[in-house]
Amino acid sequence: MKKSTLFTLVITTLLLLGACKKNKTQPSPTPVANGNRAELTADSIFLYAKQVYLWNNALPSYEVFKPRNYTSSSSTDIYAMNDELFEITRFGIDPTTGKPFEYNPNNNNVPKYSYIFNSSDKNPTGYIHTQKSAVDLEGYGNDLGAKIGIYDRNGNSYKIYVQAVYQNSPADKAGLVRGDEITKMNDTNIGTNINEELMLINSIFSASNLKISGIKANGTPFTYDLQKASYQSSPIYKDKIFVSGSKKIGYMAYARFSTMENSQRYFDEIFTKFSNENISDLIIDLRYNGGGYINTAEYLINLIAPTSTNGKTMFYEYYNKTMQDGKASILMNQPLLDNNLKVQYNQGKIVTYADVDYSTKGNTIIIKKTKGLSQVKNIVFIVSHGTASASELIINSLKPHVNVKLVGQTTYGKPVGFFPITIENKYDVYYSMFETKNSNGEGGYYAGMKPDVEDDFDDAKHNFGDAEENYTKKALNILAPGINGFSNIKPLSKIMSINPASNSYQSAPQLSNGSEFVGMIKTKYNLK
Repeated sequence: MKKSTLFTLVITTLLLLGACKKNKTQPSPTPVANGNRAELTADSIFLYAKQVYLWNNALPSYEVFKPRNYTSSSSTDIYAMNDELFEITRFGIDPTTGKPFEYNPNNNNVPKYSYIFNSSDKNPTGYIHTQKSAVDLEGYGNDLGAKIGIYDRNGNSYKIYVQAVYQNSPADKAGLVRGDEITKMNDTNIGTNINEELMLINSIFSASNLKISGIKANGTPFTYDLQKASYQSSPIYKDKIFVSGSKKIGYMAYARFSTMENSQRYFDEIFTKFSNENISDLIIDLRYNGGGYINTAEYLINLIAPTSTNGKTMFYEYYNKTMQDGKASILMNQPLLDNNLKVQYNQGKIVTYADVDYSTKGNTIIIKKTKGLSQVKNIVFIVSHGTASASELIINSLKPHVNVKLVGQTTYGKPVGFFPITIENKYDVYYSMFETKNSNGEGGYYAGMKPDVEDDFDDAKHNFGDAEENYTKKALNILAPGINGFSNIKPLSKIMSINPASNSYQSAPQLSNGSEFVGMIKTKYNLK
């Protein structure tokens, strides 16, 4: 399994025990007595936060916080480290809510944004607190390759539908598609008692082998034998063009902001097709997209933005005052590696993250229009509670330049990004480091972005790009009100209706499968 270059940061001898020990020429912000490895690591996590954490001005002193209290012989290092990081994230308070900016309503025992990643972990790769993502940010997966959700719950009874299938995965090669209903797993009937069967389903679906049976959207039965395997997947679920008379609407369902190497060729192919067809409007489906790389988001914005926006501001990144003033001296312990994971030198000196320009001027991103669409007038983004970070960034960045509407659920709410701080030559700590705002200075969507057309029903009975799928239908109605037929659409046959008011899968217990990375990772830097 390949890993993101940011997840495999190689630490040189400059780090001296993972940036935990003091350095004679690079002293820690607070003098610290000698200690064992766990104590020095706890010190390091706090001392880095004092300089690089977005809300560092809210943190107490080393003496008050007492980072060495977060070491314990009764727990593993990673648990103790996570406990400390969680406590650090309790200090920055959002004045609009009175709660920490990193308060996580889905699990108030973990931060909403910051986390620690064990870079020696050989499993794939993106991180969502308690889950690994199905496909990493380089497009590699190592599983069965499908995302499933609970629907039609009525007391203990329920149905399971396939929500997404990852290209080239075992599920994809077998023929599984979004809209398939699953009725059996390993010859065990499911759907009659959710309380008893949920744990069984999670266990079976995460296994290496699975016999799966059910009914396709057209009513035909299926049975597939799936074997867990490694694969490389496209980040595109679906693309197409809706046509009615002279009206042409481009549609793209995008899974994750993967590396440019994984995403660019698909973007170029799709947007060349859109451009050749002179589409006037877009539907970008980000319902399962939790973010990823900022440079990939920039590339997509450049493809979408009208030609008239060339040279205008795309967005701003705002770091804390310590970093903006060039006073985050502890970053001298973090080499800024090149794309090949090699140490960089400038006039014989190792380039580190302390050499980066963190000023607002140095982190103002400009639209550079060289290809793609020339004059898109309207964009509808399909969003959900899982739409986060880089996904929200492109929505917010395009709002000043194009007529933007949202359909679906309130988004995750993550206007912050990060780069990794590596300690112990093993752990990457992702502190919330900077906030993004668009060219109008708009941002701060910590509680998420509220849709213009709000609807909780993610219609897994229909595939991505089907004009009869609930969110897609509502998006088309915004862009082409009153138009009921599109010439190149062949809707899937309907076998029964789902009541949107009461059967949204989001209200049901969640399945631990097919999760997407949540985050916004910076990879491009301007030096001072």
